[in-house]
Amino acid sequence: MAEIVEIDGQLERNTNESTLIPQRIKITRASDDGDKKILQKRLRDVEICVPIVYGTIAFWLGRKASETQSHRWTVYVRGATNEDIGVVIKRVVFQLHPSFENPVRVVESPPFELSECGWGEFEIAISLFFHNDVCDKQLDLYHHLKLYAEDESGPQSTKRPVVVETYNEIVFPDPSESFYARIQKHPAVIVPRLPIMLNLPTEDPNEKKGDTKDNPLSQWFINFSEADELLKLAAARQQVQAHIINLRRQLSVIDGLPLQSWKPGSNY
Repeated sequence: MAEIVEIDGQLERNTNESTLIPQRIKITRASDDGDKKILQKRLRDVEICVPIVYGTIAFWLGRKASETQSHRWTVYVRGATNEDIGVVIKRVVFQLHPSFENPVRVVESPPFELSECGWGEFEIAISLFFHNDVCDKQLDLYHHLKLYAEDESGPQSTKRPVVVETYNEIVFPDPSESFYARIQKHPAVIVPRLPIMLNLPTEDPNEKKGDTKDNPLSQWFINFSEADELLKLAAARQQVQAHIINLRRQLSVIDGLPLQSWKPGSNY
């Protein structure tokens, strides 16, 4: 089964820039062949939105700095409001510069992050792998590690890091019923309200709701104030989508009735 990734823009901010442009990554299913591997019912005309942030935090080592190790940095993928996204993402693979020992690093559980020391800036490839009932293809992202602030007029500080983060919304159309049931009340995921006539599996009370708000780096995470507004818009989109589902179901009822049984102004 092929997967298509549609990118509508970008939402990125670092501690030295004020540019903020929205990005939405929509993963569409090109065919239903993959359903042969995992037989599961899907919710048509429904979208699940997962807001994420990925980026790096780099600290100058000051007097401890050497020619080959001037900074300690961390690369990560997190929920937009710091919630645990392990309910959607199964593992993350970080591809570092080949000069690092074991440059391909796999993180199997949240928090999805790794830390290293070095002296140079380079592009990090980040591959997201999802749980089986979410998506069977990976999503590849790219992030440029920055060790030095754009404004170099002042001296470097060991206390204030260089932070660069990118905000994305990953959208999953036609999700499986099992996926919806697992995440319908999870704080890291935006889900639409579905018509009450749909009989879905109940939520697993043992499903972990954990968050990463106690992450020691969270004090440096960027507060995407504009992203908060985008999250509200995303929630509104989901509500409109739920209304569309209701209308389509009502129209399907109308289409199934004899022509003379429906008149303009009826309650259908």
